[in-house]
This record gives sequence, C-alpha cells and structure tokens, in this order.
Amino acid sequence: MSGFKDGADALFILLGAIMILAMHAGFAFLELGTVRKKNQVNALVKILVDFCVSAIVYFFVGYSIAYGVNFFSPADVLSARNGFELVKFFFLLTFAAAIPAIISGGIAERARFHPQTAATALLVGLVYPFFEGIAWNHRFGVQDWLLQTFGAEFHDFAGSVVVHAVGGWIALPAVLLLGARRGRYMKNGGIAAHPPSSIPFLALGAWILMVGWFGFNVMSAQALDKMNGLVAVNSLMAMVGGTLVATSLGKNDPGFVHNGPLAGLVAVCAGSDLMHPLGALVTGGIAGAIFVWMFTLAQNKWKIDDVLGVWPLHGLCGLWGGIAAGIFGLKALGGAGGVALGSQLVGSLLGVAIAGVGGTMVYGLLKKTVGLRLDPEEEFQGADLSIHRITSTPERESNW
Repeated sequence: MSGFKDGADALFILLGAIMILAMHAGFAFLELGTVRKKNQVNALVKILVDFCVSAIVYFFVGYSIAYGVNFFSPADVLSARNGFELVKFFFLLTFAAAIPAIISGGIAERARFHPQTAATALLVGLVYPFFEGIAWNHRFGVQDWLLQTFGAEFHDFAGSVVVHAVGGWIALPAVLLLGARRGRYMKNGGIAAHPPSSIPFLALGAWILMVGWFGFNVMSAQALDKMNGLVAVNSLMAMVGGTLVATSLGKNDPGFVHNGPLAGLVAVCAGSDLMHPLGALVTGGIAGAIFVWMFTLAQNKWKIDDVLGVWPLHGLCGLWGGIAAGIFGLKALGGAGGVALGSQLVGSLLGVAIAGVGGTMVYGLLKKTVGLRLDPEEEFQGADLSIHRITSTPERESNW
C-alpha cells in the first residue's frame, strides 16, 4: 500500500505541476493581448525563455537554498518513492517561474531582453527561494519566532505572499527604474492611452490562468490524502467575487473584467484551506476592488507605467491575501482556525520587504552595469523587430 500511496502522491503533484505549467501560457497570452501589436512576439518569447532560465537556476541553486535539497545523486536514488521528490521540485519550480512571468507584464514594451533574463536568474536563484525557505521550510527560525510570539506560524497555503506579493513587489522597483513608456505621459499632464491590442487574447490568457489556478491551489496539498475540496470551492468563490466587483467598479471595462478573477484568486491562495466559502467570496471581492482602484490610481495619478498592473494585481492583492488569511481563517469568522493576524501581518510584510529590497538591488545593479531599457528608436520600432527581427503583423513588411 505504501507503494500505491507514493505513486498516487507523485501523480497528484505531477498533475498540479502540469496545470501550473499551462498557466504560463496564460501569462503569455494575457501580456500578448494587453501590449501593442509591435510587442506581441516579445511577450511570447519572454515567458518561455524566462521559464527555462528559472528551471536551470532553481534546479542548481534556488531549490537548495529554500529546502536544502539537491539532485546530485544517481538516478536510482532520485527515482525512489516513484520519483516523488523530483515531481515535487517540478511543482515548486512552476511557482518559482511565476516570479519573472509576473514581472514581465509590468516592464513590457521597453525592457531589453538579455538583462531581463539575467534578472530572472538572480531573482529565482537567490531572492525568491530566500523567502520561500522562510515561509515554507522553517529556515532561519522566523516561523518559530512567530509561533512563540503570536501563537501561530505564518500561513500561506498556496502563495498569496510567497509567490504573488513577492513577484509584484519585485516588479515595482523594476517598473520605476525603467521609467514609463515613451509618449505615455506628456509634459502638459496629458496621458496617452495605449489600449490592449487584442481583447480576445487577453481574455484567453485570463481563462487559461483561471483554469490552471485550481491546480495551483488544490495541488498545494502536495499529497492525495491531504487534498480537500474546500480549497477548490474557496478558489471558485474568490474568483467570482473578484470578477463581479471588478466588473462593477470598472464599469464593464473588459480589462478589469478579466483581471478581476485573477485578483480574487491571488488573494485567496494563502487562506484557501482555512476560510469558509463566504469568507473567500469577501476576500475575492475586496481584491477586485483593490485592483481596480489601485491600478487606476497608479496609472493616472502616480504615473507608474505598470503595463499589466502587476503591482496592484499581484503585489497588493497578494499582500491582502496574506492578511485576509489571518482574518477569515479565524474560527470566529467561520474559518478552520490555527492562524494569528499578527503572524500574518509580520510574515506578509517581511515578504514585501525582501521582495522590494531584492528587486531594487537586482534591477539597480543591472541598470548601472548593462542597462535595462531599449533605446528610443528600438522602443519606437517595438521589441518584436528590435529584439527578434520579426513581427506578429507581417502586413507591415514589404512583399519580398
């Protein structure tokens, strides 16, 4: 029976890894549909290459930093327990690779290609696993201190903070250091709209992410006997809440409509195994409001040219999700208990701090040494022609 359980657990977590791998197509098409046509090819290439770079650095460096595990053993050792440890790495890699996929949407349309792949290597190899190890592997004694101080450890079941807030708060200094796209904000105070190039592709990306998210959350149990349908229904309710609130506050704008469910799903990750479905509905609804309000404020008032709104979507909604787990996870509000608001606040803010400092250091270093941004002519031509020497709209080209 132990062999059967090992095989079932390995298959369970492998299916989760495959579902989250598919989510990276969602990241790609969400970005492709949001950017202008001259940058669509770049969106597709970045997501795939960043995933592959993430796989290399996480295999050789990052996974060891987070979990103290390496794979420099013979294949017969690695294949023990039906290769469970290997597919667990694959599963957690898909989380780690979400960091550059998140950042990609914020810095779209003006970032150079190779400096971004270098940033991916440093972030996934060093910055992300540093906090991952703290939150999910009791590294550096932080969780023990939180347990002693507040009576509960920091709880982040599926990565509201570990993945999404960290990705969003790394993206913020990257966006600020890059600066706005040329022509986006005018000297007279005017703002040039850059409408999405393809609402259908944007919607396709959102739908792929929504479907894959049920693997992201449910399979975070990492064992078949720990799987619980509560996680699935809470994810569903948060998705619904985020969609409806974003639709209402966003006045039916399709960009807000299709990012609303993502905001809800980001926020529910941390407490999806603890909340009552009604708590998840409220958590998702608040996340939808956070996204609409803060995206509008950041773009129009603060003039932060975060193309896909990854800081409000992942950074702020992820931070809210970490805190929400400490509210709606309480038994007094119908949750399963075992959480403390103090631990959630401290743990969430620690993740934000590590991400902000790490992102500033990595992108600041690259800006000073090799530069981050396309030159004005390259940006005008678009990343597709400037970097990849091809465009997604061949009708622009001469018929040769």
